[in-house]
Amino acid sequence: MVGVLLLLLLLPFFLYIAAPKIRKMLSSGVCTSTVQLPGKVAVVTGANTGIGKETAKELAQRGARVYLACRDIQKGELVAREIQTMTGNQQVLVRELDLADTKSIRAFAKDFLAEEKHLHILINNAGVMMCPYSKTADGFEMHMGVNHLGHFLLTHLLLEKLKESAPSRVVNVSSLAHHLGRIHFHNLQGEKFYNAGLAYCHSKLANILFTQELARRLKGSGVTTYSVHPGTVNSELVRHSPFMKWMWWLFSFFIKTPKQGAQTSLYCAITEGLEILNGHHFRF
Repeated sequence: MVGVLLLLLLLPFFLYIAAPKIRKMLSSGVCTSTVQLPGKVAVVTGANTGIGKETAKELAQRGARVYLACRDIQKGELVAREIQTMTGNQQVLVRELDLADTKSIRAFAKDFLAEEKHLHILINNAGVMMCPYSKTADGFEMHMGVNHLGHFLLTHLLLEKLKESAPSRVVNVSSLAHHLGRIHFHNLQGEKFYNAGLAYCHSKLANILFTQELARRLKGSGVTTYSVHPGTVNSELVRHSPFMKWMWWLFSFFIKTPKQGAQTSLYCAITEGLEILNGHHFRF
């Protein structure tokens, strides 16, 4: 009994010592591409925080004209100024996009198409996780509505511009949680039964299925698409779950930073020669 208590007391110390090596092992994947992006146009959803912010920052660092598609415009403007200052790239723009409202999605797409002649990179990054049961403005269950259907519509509305700008890419941020996902066509809105954790998993599976089908339909068009698992990342994604926030804190030594989490998205967005893996799922 004394030995067990002693082990429990010393465990945090051993975790602290071992954490750097374990974290390095779990997050060793890095996008090593040296590709520069002057003249390229990119849209990153949910770019005002976390993985999206780091992804947008790296694209801007490489010279791309980057649109931060955010629901929170004020926060987005702060991030845009930060990225402009850090990279020296003033072509970092903020546009309002609420993926829980199809009117907002259509308005974003309409304004973007009127403003830009090209679109080379679309990164569908924004998402929600473990929300209390709620619906989007159009009556869709929130996880499926924001994580999948919102991005589905956005991609559809921008598809012709992507084709015109080929070679171009679509990156859908999914999750390892897709393995627990199922598409319940008889309960898509979660009205018959609902579990916040599983609802997230279902939406992440939808991301992967969408990626695969989009790749099939766009074969030969010059537009390629990829889904990614960024890893377990310290971000605002778990803000709706006190339990998950506690777990993230408890295992913070082993969780990726947003910069580390952005590497998979960046790899699929810019690495040369990836076209032969169109439709594939990537994880670092």
